[in-house]
Amino acid sequence: MDTNLTSEKSSLIKFLALYIFLTLIILILASMMYYKFEKEVMLYSRLPKLQEYSKDVIRRIRAMHESLLEDNYYPRYSTFKSAIYDADHVKIFSLLENEHIDFQNFLYKNGSYIHFIKEPSLYYLGAKYVIIEVKDDEIWLHKVYKNIVLFGSLFLLFMGLVGYFLVKQFLKPMKNSFILLNNFIKDTTHELNTPVSTILTNIETIDKNELPPKINKKLNRIEIAARTISVIYKDLVYLLLKDKFPSTLEKIDINALLSQRIDYFKSMAESKKIKISFSQSPCFLEADKQKITRLIDNLLSNAIKYNKIGGTIKIKTFSRGFYIEDSGIGIPEEKIGEIFKRYKRLSSSEGGFGIGLHIVLSIANEFGLKIKVDSKVNQYTRITITW
Repeated sequence: MDTNLTSEKSSLIKFLALYIFLTLIILILASMMYYKFEKEVMLYSRLPKLQEYSKDVIRRIRAMHESLLEDNYYPRYSTFKSAIYDADHVKIFSLLENEHIDFQNFLYKNGSYIHFIKEPSLYYLGAKYVIIEVKDDEIWLHKVYKNIVLFGSLFLLFMGLVGYFLVKQFLKPMKNSFILLNNFIKDTTHELNTPVSTILTNIETIDKNELPPKINKKLNRIEIAARTISVIYKDLVYLLLKDKFPSTLEKIDINALLSQRIDYFKSMAESKKIKISFSQSPCFLEADKQKITRLIDNLLSNAIKYNKIGGTIKIKTFSRGFYIEDSGIGIPEEKIGEIFKRYKRLSSSEGGFGIGLHIVLSIANEFGLKIKVDSKVNQYTRITITW
C-alpha cells in the first residue's frame, strides 16, 4: 500500500535525521578538537620568537632600572608591543592593543593578538610580569575553517550515504512483510467478495413475510453480518486500490444516494432499534459516486455502531452539504482531532479497524469537501460535510 511506502519513507527520514544530528555533534566536537590542536601548534611555533622578544624587553627595563636617568624611555618596537605589571596584576606601563590579560596562562590567543607572559628573575622597575603582544595574521585560522568545511562536508556526505544504506537494509524485511501482508489482504478481500455478494443477493430474494418469526430473526442476523463484512470489504478495496482507479465525475443527487444507503443499513439500524429521520432539501455534488458512497457508508455505519439501543439518527441535507447526527457515546473534545487518523479507535467496545473515518477524510480531501465534527460525550455526535 502507498501508505506503507509513506510510512517507510517517514521512518527512513526520521532515522536519517537523528543519524545526521548525531553525526553533526561528532563533527562539531572533532572540529573543536582540531581547532584547539591547530591553535596550540601555532602558539608554540611562535614561542621561540616571543621568548626572544621578552628577553630584549627585560634587558632594556633592567638597564632603565640601573641607570635611573630621567630621560629614559620605555622601549618601543615595530614588530611587537609590550607591557609590565606588578605582583598584584596592576599595570605599571603598557603599549598593548588588547589589555585583557589572562595571568593564568603564559601563552594564549586574545582576540586577534597573541600574548606571552614572562616573569623576570628580578623585579626591574617593580615589574613582576612582562607581557609581549604580537598580531596574529590568522592564516592558520582560515586554513582550519577551510579544512573543517571541506572535510566536514565530505564526512557528512559519506556518513549520510552509509546511514541511508544501513536504513534501507534494516527496513528491507519490514518492506517485504508489508508486501506479503498487502498481497494477503488483496487475496482475502477478493475471496470474500463472491460469497458475501451471494449471501446478500439471496437474502434480498427471500420474502421475509412468508417466514416464521424465529427464522426471520435469524435471517436478519445473517443479513446484518453479511452487510457488515461487505462494508469492511469495500473499505479495504478502497484503501488498496484507490490510486489505481481515477475518479469519474458526475452530478450526484445526494438525497437519492442517502435514501439508498439508509435502506442498505436499515436492517443494521433495526437490530439496535434505532430510528432514522431524514430531512431533505435539494442537494447535488459533482464527484465520483462510488467514493461518495464510501464516505456516506462509513458515516452511517459509525452512527449505528456507536449509537445506543433505541437511539436515533438524524440526517439533514441542504443546498451545499449534509449532516449525520447520532445519539450515541459521543467523542471527548480533546480526542476529536484524532478520530480521522488511520487505525485510530477511540472505543474498544465496538469492532472495526479504525479505517472508516480515515477513508472519509481521504475522500473529502480529494473532492475539496469540508468536515466539521460536533460532539458531546454520552449525548450526540454530528458530522457535517459541506462544499
